[in-house]
Amino acid sequence: MGKKKKNRRSEHMNDSWLIPYADLLTLLLALFIVLFSSSQIDQKKFQKIASSFSSAFTGGNGVLDFPNPVEPITPPAAQDEQGQEREKQPSPAMSQKEKEGLAQVKEKIDVYIQENKLGGKLQTSLTEEGLAITILDDILFDSGSAEVRMKDRRLASEVAALLVMNPPRNVIISGHTDNVPIHNAQFASNWELSVMRAVNFMKVLLENKQLDPRYFSAKGYGEYKPIASNETAAGRMKNRRVEILILPRTEFNHSQMPSE
Repeated sequence: MGKKKKNRRSEHMNDSWLIPYADLLTLLLALFIVLFSSSQIDQKKFQKIASSFSSAFTGGNGVLDFPNPVEPITPPAAQDEQGQEREKQPSPAMSQKEKEGLAQVKEKIDVYIQENKLGGKLQTSLTEEGLAITILDDILFDSGSAEVRMKDRRLASEVAALLVMNPPRNVIISGHTDNVPIHNAQFASNWELSVMRAVNFMKVLLENKQLDPRYFSAKGYGEYKPIASNETAAGRMKNRRVEILILPRTEFNHSQMPSE
């Protein structure tokens, strides 16, 4: 009898390790689930989780007391439709020859502006993008309208003559407005108004048959590219404008030129 009781007591003591072992496995499984589901985690939250598991295992500091959290995943670079990584294309630099050529065009236009006393309405500037000619819209359009006024068509025709170059350059016409909302029978937004002003002004320019329409394009920016504050009437007047951008001749836009 004494021997049987001793054997039963021994079996009971030998099996008792299974309970803490099972608890340990359960905690480890929970840990891996948390780590797997958290690809990114901030340091404070990670340390809290580490502390909780360490306390459960050892009652103090343990193997989870890492100095840093899981490394953050770096988002992939932008890719094109074929999955190839896109590189940011730098703007082609303007050659010194082109700077001099556009400077000559600018000088000719400035003489025209000075002779016709249009300094308050037309302005030119040579930028990295090309030669910009700014025309305040008050000289071309009535408020809320995209039609070039008949009395100002002569000015548009004279500007067109200034754009005749050999060989021709690419020209972009862009329309801009202030931020005062518009909603009339023709236009639901300033964006639409700016686009149509650019297109209609371009049409008047192209009435000059010496200009090739293949070199011209039109854009509308609405109120989103202001050059002055919209908080004042003077600023809003400056923002209501049409811009003509004469592009420099570069290797890039030579390749884009229409073939004869």
